[in-house]
Amino acid sequence: MEPHRGPPREGPPLSRARHDAAGEAPAVSVEHATKTWPNGTQALAAVDLTVRRGEFLTLLGPSGCGKSTLLHLIAGLIEPSSGSLAWWGKGFEATGEPGRRLAMVFQAPTLMPWARVDANVRLPLSLAHGDTADADRAVADALSLVGLADCARHWPRELSGGMQMRASIARALVTHPDLLLMDEPFGALDEFTRQRLDAELVSLWMARALTIVFVTHSIHEAVFLSTRVAVMGPRPGRLIDEIAIDEPHPRDESFRLSTRFAATAQRLSAAIARACGGEPAAHDAPVRASAS
Repeated sequence: MEPHRGPPREGPPLSRARHDAAGEAPAVSVEHATKTWPNGTQALAAVDLTVRRGEFLTLLGPSGCGKSTLLHLIAGLIEPSSGSLAWWGKGFEATGEPGRRLAMVFQAPTLMPWARVDANVRLPLSLAHGDTADADRAVADALSLVGLADCARHWPRELSGGMQMRASIARALVTHPDLLLMDEPFGALDEFTRQRLDAELVSLWMARALTIVFVTHSIHEAVFLSTRVAVMGPRPGRLIDEIAIDEPHPRDESFRLSTRFAATAQRLSAAIARACGGEPAAHDAPVRASAS
């Protein structure tokens, strides 16, 4: 089938049924979820969002719009003030079962500085008291997936920022998650490293058949990575638009420089500008350098 070459098409409605067309429960259903902090600050207005199995969904918006708050709700780290969430059609207590595992990668690598890389990656398995031989294989596989097989016995301080983030991703992958949540994991990295890790992340998503929810404030990162982008507006956070990125994976530098990429980025920029009451953002200009 030829990929869509016209203007960015509309995505599915922001509020969807609890089960998809195939009858399978989606990876995540968020229904009328709000979040108000104890000090009275409303972080999220009512949000309805469905994360379909196998998609790469990006939450995009300006700083302070509630992207991370919504991701933390999906991760089960906090509870909504009202509304509900379901994971694969069940409550959070069902996560961790085969086919319903989730893992999260935070903005900073959060590696233990006193432990070597393989021990950092092993941490989730150690906490679960898994079989040692199985854990050894899982750690080796995860490090190999992120290109750190030769760094297993390094200390975190001996790794670059990009390599530390790879180790953090390996720690998330070691439990073989079905749903991977990522909170601006590459935001602190230089643009060349960021673009390289973006491409590697897509390869992992495809190889592991993951469902990914990815938070970023970079319009161009969202366009490059995603199968669908949900745009959030300023506080109280709310979903204001979404589009499907109907472009085949894997994507390369030619896509970054294409008119289709530019058109999609412009539409997202305009959506954010409308929500913020201003002009389309100019700070996230297209990147012309290759990240090879």
